[in-house]
Amino acid sequence: MPLIHSTDPDFRVCQISFDTLLAVQLEAEERGWATRWSSVAELRGQVKEGSIVLQSLMHEERGGVVRAYRCLLLFSAAGGRDAGGIATIDLVPARFESLEQLDCDSDTQKVLSRMFTLAAGGISLISKK
Repeated sequence: MPLIHSTDPDFRVCQISFDTLLAVQLEAEERGWATRWSSVAELRGQVKEGSIVLQSLMHEERGGVVRAYRCLLLFSAAGGRDAGGIATIDLVPARFESLEQLDCDSDTQKVLSRMFTLAAGGISLISKK
């Protein structure tokens, strides 16, 4: 799967609803894709209801046609007061294309991409010395 860079035409950062995430999960389950939660119940157990931020990460092509978009999700963790979580999920192209991209310029896209990279690598609260 080739990476999607912030300068690529299919780079997107979107804010989605919890209901949209549930629909994406069900589509992934129907297709038997591995990049999803094991069930809607598990998703509900880990993701707090509310808005979720999604960023395109990679796309899978077969025969020159995009089959799926792998995206990063940044969300509030269920049960955690201020804790967040980051995970990946695959989207069908039609769903991906239907998502409304946050209106931002190329510099903002680079900043958001960097924030997702840091979050995926792990963020720790650090005490200053």
